[in-house]
This record gives sequence, C-alpha cells and structure tokens, in this order.
Amino acid sequence: MDQKVRQLDLCTQDGSVDCHGNPAIKAKTGKWLTAILILVNQGLATLAFFGVGVNLVLFLTRVMGQNNAEAANNVSKWTGTVYIFSLLGAFLSDSYWGRYKTCAIFQASFVAGLVLLSLSTGAFLLEPKGCGIEESPCKPHSMFKTVFFYLSVYLIALGYGGYQPNIATFGADQFDAEDTVEGHSKIAFFSYFYLALNLGSLFSNTVLGYFEDQGKWPLGFWASAGSAFAGLVLFLTGTPKYRHFTPRESPWSRFCQVLVAATRKVKIDVDYDDLNLYDSETQRTGDKKILHTKGFRFLDRAAIVTPDDEVKKVQSGSTYDPWRLCSVTQVEEVKCVLRLLPIWLCTILYSVVFTQMASLFVEQGASMKTNINNFRIPASSMSSFDILSVAFFIFAYRRFLDPLFARLNKKEPNKGLTELQRMGIGLVIAIMAMISAGVVEIYRLRHKDPESSNSVSSSSSLSIFWQVPQYMMIGASEVFMYVGQLEFFNSQAPTGLKSFASALCMASISLGNYVSSLLVTIVMKISTRDDLPGWIPSNLNKGHLDRFYFLLAGLTAADFVVYLICAKWYKYIKSEASFSESASEEEV
Repeated sequence: MDQKVRQLDLCTQDGSVDCHGNPAIKAKTGKWLTAILILVNQGLATLAFFGVGVNLVLFLTRVMGQNNAEAANNVSKWTGTVYIFSLLGAFLSDSYWGRYKTCAIFQASFVAGLVLLSLSTGAFLLEPKGCGIEESPCKPHSMFKTVFFYLSVYLIALGYGGYQPNIATFGADQFDAEDTVEGHSKIAFFSYFYLALNLGSLFSNTVLGYFEDQGKWPLGFWASAGSAFAGLVLFLTGTPKYRHFTPRESPWSRFCQVLVAATRKVKIDVDYDDLNLYDSETQRTGDKKILHTKGFRFLDRAAIVTPDDEVKKVQSGSTYDPWRLCSVTQVEEVKCVLRLLPIWLCTILYSVVFTQMASLFVEQGASMKTNINNFRIPASSMSSFDILSVAFFIFAYRRFLDPLFARLNKKEPNKGLTELQRMGIGLVIAIMAMISAGVVEIYRLRHKDPESSNSVSSSSSLSIFWQVPQYMMIGASEVFMYVGQLEFFNSQAPTGLKSFASALCMASISLGNYVSSLLVTIVMKISTRDDLPGWIPSNLNKGHLDRFYFLLAGLTAADFVVYLICAKWYKYIKSEASFSESASEEEV
C-alpha cells in the first residue's frame, strides 16, 4: 500500500504518460523545461507563418496582379482556411494520433509548403526580373503558375492550421492540473504562449516585412522556411521529456451517442425532479466525473436506465449499449459543448475586427505618408505596435491589473477577473479600435494628394504613425479576448475535447475572416454605383474606408450586448476529483 502511495506521489495525478506509455514521473518529464521548448517552437513557427501572411495582401496585388478588394478577400479566405484546418488537426489529435504526433506531422506539411512557395516565387512568379514592388508590378501569370502558387500557400494553411490548436494544448499538458504549483504554471502558460506567438511575428513584421516590401520576396520566404524547419527540429528534440495523453475514442462518436440515446427515449415519461441516472464505474486514470446539471434536460434521457437497456445488457454480456445508454459524464460533455457555442459565436465578430490588421489596415497604411527622410516604412510593419502592445499588456495584466482586480473583488477575495469578464473587456477595446481607425481615415482623406484622385494609386500627406493607436488597442483587446478565450475553452472543455476546444478558438478566427470577406463583398456591392467606386476601391482616396470601420464598430457593439446576455446565462463546469486522485485517497 505504501509503495502505491509513493508511486502516486512520484507520478502526475492527471493521467499523463511519458513517451513509452508509462505514468509520467514528475521529476523527469514535463513542466517548464518542455514548455519552454514548445514556446520557442511556437515563436519560430509564427515567425515563419507571418513571414508569408503579413505581406500576402501586397504579394497578391504586386506579384499576382489583384486589386485591393480582391486581394483583401483572398487573404481573408486563406486565413480562414488556416483555422478551418485546425478542426481537422483537433479531430485527428483527440481521436487517433494524439497531440505530439499530430503536431509533428502537420509541422512537416508546413515546412513543405514554405519550401514550395519559396521555390515557385524565385523560379517563375517574379517576372519580369525586378518586379514585385509598388512601382513595378509583375506581368500576368499562366494557369499553371497560379495553381502552383495557391497549392503552396494552402499547403502552408493545412500545416499551420492543423498544428496550431494542438501545440497550445500540448504545452498545457506539460503541467499537472492536480498539482497546486503546476496548476498555476498551467494558467500562466497560456499568457506566455500568446506572447511567444506575437514575439515570433515581430521579426516577420519588421525585418522580413521590410525586405518583402522592397521586392525581395524569395529572401523573405526562404527565411520563413528556415525558421519553420528549425522549429520542427527543436520540437523533436524534446521527445523523451514530453508528457502525453493517450487519445480516446472520437469525441464526435461520444457526442452522437448521447443525441441518439436521448432521441430513442423521447417517448418515455420522465420526472425531472427525481432522476435516477446511470453513472459508469469504468473510468480512465486522470478523467474527471462531471456533476449533473439541470440545463438541456432533454439530453438527460440518454442517461436514464430503462428495462430495454437491462435486456440489451444481458444479451450483450454485461455491458450497456452506448448508443442506448450513456453515463452522466458523457451527457454533461455534450452539455458543455452546447453551452460553449453561444460564447464562441459571439467571438466571431471580434475576429472580423482582428483580421483587418492583415488586410485593410495594411492598405490604409500604404496610402499614407510612409517616408522618414529617405527611409520607407513598410505598411505591414506597423503591426509591430500590435505585438508590443500585446507584450506590454500581458506583463501589465499579470503583474498589476490581475492583483488589483483580486483586491477589489469583494464577493470572491483574491480572485481576479474571470475569463468571461476579460473577453467582454476585449470586445469593448475592439470597438474603440475601429472608431480610432475610422477617425484616422477621415483625417487621411482630408490630407489626400489632390492629384491622386485622378490616378490609380492613392496617397496622403498624413503620417502612417497615426495608425499607432488602432494597432495598440487591437493588441490590448487580444490580451483580454484571445488569452482569456484560450484559458476559458481549455478549462471548460471535457478531458477528451481539449484540442477541440483550442480548435474552436481558432475556428472563430476562421469564420471571422470569412465573415469579413463576405462583409467586404456586400459593402462593395451596395456602395458601388455608376458614378461611385464604392467604400473600398483600388484607390482608397476615391472611397470611404472610414464608413466601413464605423460599420464594424456598430456591429461589434451589438455583438457585445448579445455577449453580455450569453455570459450571464453560462454555467461553469463542475466536476469531482480525478480518478487517480480519488484512488490515492482510498489507498491512504
């Protein structure tokens, strides 16, 4: 008995295993040693991704010959596809491969896509020689060259998308949530993860952004490929030290089993005030039994034992049919997902605001005064202020704001803002960012070059540094919204759906990009007339980009009201102690 207790003390209590499938030993696996490897890997992968993504809108206009609206739409669709692939990666991770294998495979695909893009750009996309800058766009490309280009960038989307949600969850797996010290480290990890993501893109937005803006696209893309390869090698070096969770059955199967079982029992009479629900005794180490809640009562039918269930049990040999009877925990897992969905839907419109940094903010900046003496500032590099803002507010929140809110909290002393409260603050700051962008655009138009109205290009004497406030506010909103969202979905998702929860965070960004693309299309359709070029024409001096920004501010304000209702309605998940923790208590 004493030996078992000592073994439990030496091993993690959350059910994680080492690379050989044995219970993970605390002293030899996980914690900050492996977490730092994952953070650096994330930084290098992000550097590589944004080395392509941050200037993709300019590549499409200067090299591929697309206009501003078409390029903005294609960037939104590509970015959206990146995050749609996150759902595929989460499914494979939770159901079959596990997070480590999924990360390794998709990172290899990511590297392959970057190499193909670098080769195609240097070999045949930059024609004639010296093209690819604002003053010298490239000639039209053949169908083969265009298809090859899109094949490479969507291979990048597949690799980065499938890898991204799993690396965040895999990093959190390195900390034992049942251990007090490691539990606090696990919460801190998400802030540092988002910080690593932004610091990784800092080099892309400045150095790589500058070279690519000067037409040195192959150099920028090869640097991205090298960074991604270095990240993959670094990730693989930590293999012996990682903690893993063995993938369970498909979460979608468990989800469907509850729906089918509840539907089969739709005609039985149920007394919801006196329910006798089935609670399975079989449980994997580290799993937690989720306590029953009163919401979505129809689903409780799936856990009600009927005489038919008993008959099927006898016929099958002492096991219940999972498509006829589910445990309370399995039913509550479905309820958890359903409760998360309204909150998740409210984050999509925030992502519409966020995606403007990679498209319309860049186009707006490119139409402003970008020169300081003889030095030209790439419009895409202005997102560096977003990154600096993220770094500052992560530090400020953890060191100052969170302790301050904890002292001011009278209901729950020593507890700061909840994740839902932080996400709400993020929405408010996003509204302010769009108003700021709209005001800047008004002043940009007042200082536009009179001759530019009759030319293809747009310009203004207003300095590009007037964009700093909108970038800074977007950065601040990210710290509250996206970091809070990562923590919220990871803490509220059931054990077998952690990667899926991270994928939901990314899917909100995905749908935000698609909604942004749709919104731009609708706005251009409505605002374009015979004598009017629309709000977002190729020459921004002829349009009204400010009205589009104010439209986004209004839509986000309405979304904030809906979010408040959903957040007030939400019920946090409640669970019993994990199986391994309960076992240790019984042994003692």
